[in-house]
Amino acid sequence: MKSKFVILSAVPFLLALTLTFAGCGKKEEPSQKPSPPAPTAMPEQAPPAATAEKAAPATSADSAMALAFKDKTLRFVVGFAAGGGYDTYSRAIARHISKHIPGNPTTLVENMDGAGSLIAAHYMYRNADPDGLTIGVWNSAMVLRQALGDEAVKIDSRRFGWIGAPSVGLPTCAIMGFSNMKTLDDVLNSKKRIKMGATRAGSSTDDVPKILNLVLKTNFDVISGFKGTSRIRIAMQKREIDGACWGWESMRTTARAMLDEDGEDKFVPFLTHGQAEDPEVRNLPKLVDLVRTKAGEKGAAMMNAYLQQYDFQRPLTVAPHTPKNTLATLRRAFKATLEDPQFQAEAKNSKLIITYVPGEQVDKLVDQVLATPAEAKNSLQFLVRGGKVS
Repeated sequence: MKSKFVILSAVPFLLALTLTFAGCGKKEEPSQKPSPPAPTAMPEQAPPAATAEKAAPATSADSAMALAFKDKTLRFVVGFAAGGGYDTYSRAIARHISKHIPGNPTTLVENMDGAGSLIAAHYMYRNADPDGLTIGVWNSAMVLRQALGDEAVKIDSRRFGWIGAPSVGLPTCAIMGFSNMKTLDDVLNSKKRIKMGATRAGSSTDDVPKILNLVLKTNFDVISGFKGTSRIRIAMQKREIDGACWGWESMRTTARAMLDEDGEDKFVPFLTHGQAEDPEVRNLPKLVDLVRTKAGEKGAAMMNAYLQQYDFQRPLTVAPHTPKNTLATLRRAFKATLEDPQFQAEAKNSKLIITYVPGEQVDKLVDQVLATPAEAKNSLQFLVRGGKVS
């Protein structure tokens, strides 16, 4: 009886000893670290409400790209001054594109204006790193300048990575009310020199008035050297120049206050290209039709060769040698941005005309421009600095 008591009383001791040794062999799990805070939104990012959408399931490719873009700044280098069409489109895209890129980089817009955006194009070609973190937005007219042999244009357009374009161009000419002109006939019959503001050769502000001088015998005095259409607008308001030609898709937004004015302060379109439905331009004379009437099919062929560049306006590019998977990621993000309901609402509110041109299509259009027939090139040589009218 005594021995049974001893055995039973030892059981709790042995059980406690067993549990103690079992606990010694088990490793303690580390406490989970809190997730890092989301990057602070830069000025060009969408407001927080726009980033609350449910993300698509991540893929292995997305994960790799997230590492490349996370905690980074995606810089937009815009080749024209703030306040113009290139700047307006670029800032709208920059505000929304981050949420469509794995890693959600912050965004920054930098205006590198000068030489009709050639400075920005050269920067992207020579100096930008091929990592997809710098996006250039410069005039597609530089592709035509390359095709025409402009010695100032030192790029090979085929080497860029073309992300895509948010618009096609609708070059339109307009005149201020104080000029006492309202229609194309008024312009054609003017005996005085009409001062037209321009950036540089290669832009619609410079090229279109020169083409009209050649074909329609207009009396335009092209005043080049402005750093963007925002500066041209100021000069018109100061009555330093009479008018200008640039894309309606930009003009309808950036010059809206002037278009809505009355009397001498009103900006009046008198000639356009394309099929815009806005009441200010839909019934205006069309550029190609006028050239065909005055210069026949040869003139129309020249005009069509020139207008190819407007099939991809304000294109987004990355530097040569950017990895293909990085370019593909940015192309997908760009498409998703233009389809984003919040971006579309902003574009509608700002009266931006959005026409998505995929990067793959831009590649083909670039090849097409560079393959411009010799006869058309000869006809357009007068647009190149130092070139002569053939």
